[in-house]
Amino acid sequence: MNLLDRRPVRRVQFQPPAGPPLDLGRWPWTLPPVRRLVTDGLDLAPLTVLVGENGSGKSTLVEGVALAYGFSPEGGSTGARHTTRVSESELSRALRLTRGPGAPKDGFFLRAETMHGFFSYLEANPNPRSQDPVFHELSHGESFLAVLRHRFQRPGFYCLDEPESALSFSGCLALVGALTEIADAGGQVLVATHSPLVASLPGATVLEVGEWGLREVAWADLDLVRQWRDFLDAPARYLRQVTE
Repeated sequence: MNLLDRRPVRRVQFQPPAGPPLDLGRWPWTLPPVRRLVTDGLDLAPLTVLVGENGSGKSTLVEGVALAYGFSPEGGSTGARHTTRVSESELSRALRLTRGPGAPKDGFFLRAETMHGFFSYLEANPNPRSQDPVFHELSHGESFLAVLRHRFQRPGFYCLDEPESALSFSGCLALVGALTEIADAGGQVLVATHSPLVASLPGATVLEVGEWGLREVAWADLDLVRQWRDFLDAPARYLRQVTE
């Protein structure tokens, strides 16, 4: 069977939940990419990357899909049940995910802003079959790389929200390698990022998120890539704008 047909999530569609009707005039339904999802749905490739400015809605999309898949709101595998403060949107309640036949059900939701609390959860609820390190004894970046080594090993669905926040250049390269291996083994990746390096995942479908909703853009044509190139070519010009 073609690996493409065994994607854990082939398509994401809007499906109003039972109960009181949704108020589509409120956040998150007013976000352009969410409106696009409501009207058109979203097909997910083996590797899908979302890029866009802060507040554009890319993290909201990743969170909604991750929760609809069965992940804990604050990260972890499908078996994790760690939560400290409810802050997620109602988007996940109105999403229907279409799975590929025979698709793997494992996976992991890596959410940069809540990983510190998730590490505490793992220490309080150790898995006797796991060989996890003591994450809090590692640096922030080292703990993220340890998650890659210990939790990103089997084909499945892997959602990541801005994973580059803790990683150096070499750490981002290691992340790209790990995610590529997952896709090559028949798994699937959905990642939101501000990093041009992470966005360069080989073979990925890159979707730029903004006031237009969602649009597929070649990596070299992304605003993100163009802005970094311009800055590295002439950093003084950019720095002058914010210091004078």
